[in-house]
Amino acid sequence: MNYFNFFINFIAIFALSWYLILNLQWYNYKLQRVVLNHHKKVWHLFYFILPLLLWIVLKEIYFAPILILYLIALYFWAKKLDRSLVYTKRVQRFFIILTIILIFGYFFASKIYFLFAIFLTILLSNLTEKLMFNFYKKIAKRRLNSIKDLKIVAITASYGKTSIKNFLYHILKNHFNTYKTPRSVNTIAGLVLDVNMDLPSNTQIYIAEAGARVKGDIKTIANFLEPQICVVGTIGEQHIEYFKSLENIQNTKKELLSSKRLEKAFVHKSADAKESLNIDIFPKNLEILDSSLDGIRFSFEINDKKEEFFAPILGSFNAINLSAVILVANYLKIDIKSIKDSLKTLPQVEHRLQKIEANGKVIIDDSFNGNFEGMIEAFNLCKTYSGRKVIITPGLVESTIEANKKIALKIDEVFDFVILTGSLNIEVLSQNINKEKVFILKDKSQMQNILASSTKSGDLILFANDAPNFI
Repeated sequence: MNYFNFFINFIAIFALSWYLILNLQWYNYKLQRVVLNHHKKVWHLFYFILPLLLWIVLKEIYFAPILILYLIALYFWAKKLDRSLVYTKRVQRFFIILTIILIFGYFFASKIYFLFAIFLTILLSNLTEKLMFNFYKKIAKRRLNSIKDLKIVAITASYGKTSIKNFLYHILKNHFNTYKTPRSVNTIAGLVLDVNMDLPSNTQIYIAEAGARVKGDIKTIANFLEPQICVVGTIGEQHIEYFKSLENIQNTKKELLSSKRLEKAFVHKSADAKESLNIDIFPKNLEILDSSLDGIRFSFEINDKKEEFFAPILGSFNAINLSAVILVANYLKIDIKSIKDSLKTLPQVEHRLQKIEANGKVIIDDSFNGNFEGMIEAFNLCKTYSGRKVIITPGLVESTIEANKKIALKIDEVFDFVILTGSLNIEVLSQNINKEKVFILKDKSQMQNILASSTKSGDLILFANDAPNFI
């Protein structure tokens, strides 16, 4: 193979592989999800399938100008993304393997070899990552076992996991050496990395999230952490496209209860679990006393007594999350008065009904809330505001058309100006909202300009859910 042909083939396969690894990173390195569950499959056609077919059928001399056009198109497409490729160690290893395989292509005068290089790279990359992961997982397991008297609290739910974790940390940190997983880390890979890199050796309470996309994900985390205390929060139709039914979601979340060291579990009634000696169904006799832009006041039964609590956070649904937190804290021997005092100083969770006041406008950042019940609650909260109300939303992602229709009807009822983002739900949302108050934002980079020109002092602006533009 001459230098020119080798160069063209090398660049073509490298560019196609770059597109592939970017999509794999978006979908947690699951090829099946990239192929079957991608929200914009048309991108695969224009940036992978079509250029790949042209590369196969055309000689290098004729494909060269097409390759230049493809690289230009790929560059401008990538520039518009709000979630570009992160060059993690895994991605770097992927490109090292790819480069080595492609270099050997110089000695094989065949496009078949270069085509094979993509699949061989994926295979070797996955094998490398699996071997490394198993090695580091064993180290992490030994580290967990080496921390004397460590109590692990594991939390799972369809939504509210991160809020429960942050709320619980706020209460426990004044009584124990407490550590929580960062951000929304909730996969087995993320937990292994967290234990190895960041878990302090003097930790008394380790609070971890457990997330899932398929059956068995939670079971794997339960086997790794073996938590003594488990919380199964509210369960709904989040990620229904992966689990196919609510029953499958319930069963997957309840895998957390299989922990060999389980002492106590607090399970929300939506999980459809049976109460037992070490499994409590919560909340008992929950009553929302007040929910406003100042916070929530609620009561529920604990220790056979009705207790009242207040927290300066938004959303009545958070009473469910807080009741789980209170039950765990009380199980760990923290008295009710101390819990009540801690709740009064509870900080808002970023991007989850977070209230911000700026330039005379009230901004409610609920961009990390992507479930039906939570969005409806946010709308009801905004409804109490007397001024003009504006919403920016892509609707519900990984949910049903019917759920998005209900969301649209509620938006139409509450808001005066509606900015729709993304393409996934544009049709169903725009069909059920008064067209006179709808603006479709095709380029999210223009959001700041649109808000500056279409909102004024005294407005309430709700950011309801957010989705990267590959969704």
